[in-house]
Amino acid sequence: MLTVLFATRNRATLLKAVLESYCQLLPPASGWKIVVVDNGSTDSTSQVLASFAGRLPLQSAMEHKLGKNFALNTGLQLIEGDLAVFTDDDVFPSPHWLVQLRQAADTQVSYSIFTGVILPRWESPPPNWISWIGDPGPVYTLTDPSLAEGPVAAHLVFGPNMAVRSNIFESGIRFDCNIGPSGTDYPMGSETELVVRLCRAGHKAWYTKSSPVEHFIRKEQLTQEWVLLRAIRWGRGRFRISPDQKLLFGVPRFLFRDLPKELALMAAGRIAFRRDLLFQARWRFNTLRGMAIEARKMSHGSNEEMTRSHSGTGNSAL
Repeated sequence: MLTVLFATRNRATLLKAVLESYCQLLPPASGWKIVVVDNGSTDSTSQVLASFAGRLPLQSAMEHKLGKNFALNTGLQLIEGDLAVFTDDDVFPSPHWLVQLRQAADTQVSYSIFTGVILPRWESPPPNWISWIGDPGPVYTLTDPSLAEGPVAAHLVFGPNMAVRSNIFESGIRFDCNIGPSGTDYPMGSETELVVRLCRAGHKAWYTKSSPVEHFIRKEQLTQEWVLLRAIRWGRGRFRISPDQKLLFGVPRFLFRDLPKELALMAAGRIAFRRDLLFQARWRFNTLRGMAIEARKMSHGSNEEMTRSHSGTGNSAL
């Protein structure tokens, strides 16, 4: 038995299409269920979920506190079976997705975390400048096609296609509610933070190439402005996941070296009329900006963050 778990908020139309694709899934022999947590939607999400009650082994729940990880932690109380499979409300699974994840978990018994291929499903044809993006992971949460099946580093396990043995959550582990989607201003890295934490505690991750999913890339995500804003959120998440760095004036020391370097590369790109080099330098610069922003936030603290940390849904001791 396994449980698929994801959160949703105000994506009723897309959610309906995603759940239609779930109706085409090959069921694992041991059985499965799906838990969808509505994170305070104000559209027709509840009606969409109700419409699939007789077509899928679906259980829905509501979490009004805004934040993906609050919703996931609520959903963890409803999982059944020995494997919790995580994904998103904009992810379309291949028909054999669960069967292959189940097989990976059953054969790789010394591993606790499993992940698979994440391909793009473009709403509109991507512009040519998309090729300037070196790593599709931070931008569109896509896996590197050159990644080989086998053991995988924690930072290469992505939320749209991830499974974790349920006994980990039975021990009290929960998602950190200080990271991950929450409105429009947040540090990225919801699932990455959890996997890094687990791997630091001795758990291992396995990558399988036989259980692909498609991540829906919206047309508004195909602008350079959107990508560069995402760089800031990614930088914020990078620092929050690994905050143990030497600081100077409240920010990592290395930023005083690297920020001027990226500014110089941006200037060189403009002078040479190399828009690709300019864009790549701006991405790195914004990533560093994000790290500085989060370092300041964490060093100064806030009443809101203290409240979230002690809400009972943040980190649990390993």
